[in-house]
Amino acid sequence: MGTKKIVVLAACLIAVVVLAWWVAGGFLAAPSHQAAGRLPADLPGTDVKLASESGETLQGWFVPGRAGRGAVVLLHGVRAGRLSMLPRARFLHDEGFAVLLCDFQAHGESTGHHITFGYLESRDARAEVRFARQRVPGEKVGVIGMSLGGDAAVLASPPLDVEAMVLESVYPAIDDAISNRLTARLGPWASVLTPLLTTQLRLRFGFGPEQLRPIDRVPALRVPKLFIAGTADRSTTIRESERLFQAAAEPKELWEIPGAGHEDLYAYAGAEYRQRVLAFLNEHLR
Repeated sequence: MGTKKIVVLAACLIAVVVLAWWVAGGFLAAPSHQAAGRLPADLPGTDVKLASESGETLQGWFVPGRAGRGAVVLLHGVRAGRLSMLPRARFLHDEGFAVLLCDFQAHGESTGHHITFGYLESRDARAEVRFARQRVPGEKVGVIGMSLGGDAAVLASPPLDVEAMVLESVYPAIDDAISNRLTARLGPWASVLTPLLTTQLRLRFGFGPEQLRPIDRVPALRVPKLFIAGTADRSTTIRESERLFQAAAEPKELWEIPGAGHEDLYAYAGAEYRQRVLAFLNEHLR
């Protein structure tokens, strides 16, 4: 085979790889819309609609609480929605907290065309906290952010106007999050492909990976923070969670859950999750 043919074949192979990863990037950023239905009867709340700085309209539910008990904004994970936060809403409501749970932009019943891994979702988080402040004036407000929800809470600029944060399985930087997922699916060698996905952020959305680095934001968050991480998490490793925790400003706490992966940590830890999270929220929101 001549040199010219080899160069042509190599160029074609590179083009195929780049095209495949562009398609993969589009799939990862594709919206995750789903119907939420009615608010369950055991949660006596109302449907709400919020205008977000992301440019989208958020759909959600607000469940009133008892005066003086505080309010909690629930921020769900990627490709999920407010339905995934209903178990948390129930035990918070039982404790007397007001609860707001909405779908992020491009999720559930909210409008939006792309998942942005915390960038636009951080603006949704600000809109939700602002709404909670308006509905329960004078009450202290906290957030529970699960994976993408935790990323959004930390990345919000300016910082969220809250008195406490529970942050679950939050990646320190988007490069880490992508590399871990590639490695888990394709093997250790696959981390070399990370730049093929991170470079798409600017091309698709107009921002770069440097704007998706919670580890650069946590030092400025002075409110009490409870970090929760699974020791068997392959998407956000326990070492990464510890690194994020070390970078965070005081006051802060870290709870490592033995054996838990990148999953719903309330479903995994059950009663202990309720006990620890309620103790933290009661201390800082009452």
